[in-house]
Amino acid sequence: MKTLIIAEKPDMGRNIAAAIDPKAKNHRSYIEGEHYIITWAIGHLIGLAEPDAYDDRYKKWNINDLPIIPDKFKLIPNRKTMDQLKVIADLAKRSDRLVNSCDAGREGQYIFSLIQRHLKLSQPVKRLWISDLTPETIRKGFEELREGSEYDNLTKAATARSEADWLIGMNGSRAFTTKHNVLLSVGRVQTPVLALIYDRQKQIEAFSSLKFFELEGHFAQGDMTYRGMWQGERMTDKEKADALAAKVKGKHGRIASYEVKDTKEYPNKLYDLTLLQREANGKYGFSAKKTLDVAQALYEKHKVISYPRTNSNYVTEQNIPEMHKTLNALQGTAYDEFVKGANRGLVHKGNKFICNPSRVEDHHAILPTNRKANGLNPDEQKLYDLVVRRFLSQFYPAAEYKVHTVITEVEGESFKTTVKELLSLGWKVIYADQKKDKPKATKGKEKEDSAEEEEIEVSEPFSILASEGVTCADAIVKEKDTQPPKHYTEGTLLKAMESAGKQIEDDDVREAMKDSGLGTPATRAATIERLKNVGYVEMQGKKILITQKGRSAIELIRGAGIELLTSPEMTGMWERRLNEIARGSASDQQFMDNVKKFATMIVDKVRIQSRASKNLFESEAPAQGKSTSGKGKAAAGERTASPSGGSRARSTGAKSASAPTGGVAVQAAPTAAQPSIIGVCPSAGCGGSIFMGRKGYGCSHYKEGCKFVIWKESYGRSLTDGQVKSLIEKGKTAKLKVTLQDGTQTEGRIVLRNETTGELAIE
Repeated sequence: MKTLIIAEKPDMGRNIAAAIDPKAKNHRSYIEGEHYIITWAIGHLIGLAEPDAYDDRYKKWNINDLPIIPDKFKLIPNRKTMDQLKVIADLAKRSDRLVNSCDAGREGQYIFSLIQRHLKLSQPVKRLWISDLTPETIRKGFEELREGSEYDNLTKAATARSEADWLIGMNGSRAFTTKHNVLLSVGRVQTPVLALIYDRQKQIEAFSSLKFFELEGHFAQGDMTYRGMWQGERMTDKEKADALAAKVKGKHGRIASYEVKDTKEYPNKLYDLTLLQREANGKYGFSAKKTLDVAQALYEKHKVISYPRTNSNYVTEQNIPEMHKTLNALQGTAYDEFVKGANRGLVHKGNKFICNPSRVEDHHAILPTNRKANGLNPDEQKLYDLVVRRFLSQFYPAAEYKVHTVITEVEGESFKTTVKELLSLGWKVIYADQKKDKPKATKGKEKEDSAEEEEIEVSEPFSILASEGVTCADAIVKEKDTQPPKHYTEGTLLKAMESAGKQIEDDDVREAMKDSGLGTPATRAATIERLKNVGYVEMQGKKILITQKGRSAIELIRGAGIELLTSPEMTGMWERRLNEIARGSASDQQFMDNVKKFATMIVDKVRIQSRASKNLFESEAPAQGKSTSGKGKAAAGERTASPSGGSRARSTGAKSASAPTGGVAVQAAPTAAQPSIIGVCPSAGCGGSIFMGRKGYGCSHYKEGCKFVIWKESYGRSLTDGQVKSLIEKGKTAKLKVTLQDGTQTEGRIVLRNETTGELAIE
């Protein structure tokens, strides 16, 4: 009998095989050597069954059948990956020991747990827990395999998370959809995130701009010139501002006070996933999902960074020697000059800014590995560069400044000047070639408007004599307007999600809030994508704007008296409780009991709510079909609920069976002001026309129940009208470059698998 190693994805399985058994034979769906058989899960092979698995009556959406609360949750295989599940089942029969080599985190633990439960695998389990995929790390990880039972509490937390999401998403979505006769998606995490966007939008709309005036004095003392801002109540009267300017212009003044102090700016913390996503969004406009996908490729495919799905900005003592090895490995690369200037003595076990084991739970901060980065595409190179520069900055001293604070008095009026004189660049030399576009790292509250005094940064020496007079060479009145709150970008929304919606700008306070954030670093990107996919938000450049459908959803939920469902703080507390379950300090059973009560309360509140008027959603396209007709069937997680019956995983290859953050995704109906007709609907007996909508190609007979739709974004491609025309007329496209479910890129034809639903496949 051999040991069966189950990895999460094919790339990881191949990496493990190459490291521990390079002579093993590749059998396509598994790799077998003398002692080991290595296979993989391709993400979620198994998920929670839908309601009709418990009772046929749940095939129809009926509010009188709610809440749906299973005594024991049933599991169901993902039909698209059943072949691989069968491979694992057959291999397990030839094995007397299992090694869980799925990703080292809650979701990876859950994927293995579902396989183990569904296939009823009883072999003893060992756990591989590693943070990067270099051969050295893999081999070391196998030398230090842990007992699978050590992670039982993490499995309990993962299971509780998935089942809680099912209960809230399934019951909430069915309740609101059937009550209001429009497809509405509700989720334990997605709804509070939508509420954040809604509340910010309302603040922006309620904002009334106020015109005000600033007075800037220009002063001279010998050859030294400087600027200062007038200190006093905000001026809304231009005549008063002009009078003050005339009063001081050309007059002599004195230095009322002059303070100089030395300050240091230390390197920014190492990246966790959320911080990396925020900065990649700010600098490159990457969506949170794109950053996660690119980071995962750098980790799995290229093996040049450590495990990216981490919530820690610190490392442990064991990582310090590895950091020094990585620094040496960067010699001779594009970063060679920075390596030469590095001070290795700054990165040591006693540096608590870097090495703080108490702040590392499952995974340390994102680090580059000692592997050479070759063959990176442009986006991978950009993200890798962010990680490497942040890493290198830890080997450099603090930037040093002399901060001059001057109060200048002219004709009884005070002006404040703050000059930050650079003494030594320190770690900022790493970013000297990017100074213009480098995102500013602010600590404490960001300045809300320009009425605050300006800080002037200079590289040349600044010095004045406090005992000598000055002249106000000029006085300039500047007209300003107060600014409304800014729309969320993906970067700022991630920041709000991390701190459970509390607008905390101080990094240390936000750090303390991490255990009660919305979702996890690994799932926040999926939540944002889901809000886009269900039509609740749309992008305008980097801005996230709420749609009418999104507004109505929040207003209906709050109107039903279920404010709790939109509360980031409450959901953050749930996430913290899941972390406590993972640590063994809280009961998963008690958590689930509370979730069941909450799901029941949602249904009870919606049942007595008045039905919304039809014009509440007028600016939105009518949904395809109506769940209230009793033909709908909900699907948990990221699966798409087909409004008029059945459900299917999105053809883009997304993980389907139990998405990380819950909620039922709702199909957006194709629409256009003047629809472009592509052809005749291929669904038997329909006779409708296929037209292009915002997210896909749908049938003009959707009101009559036709559920045919082809999503525009399928298999890594944005389908053209011509390709869709070919699909509905010929059943297939020409050969294309496509992306499979496991992320593999290949060539093949996209074919129309189901003429009734528009489901696609690859040939």
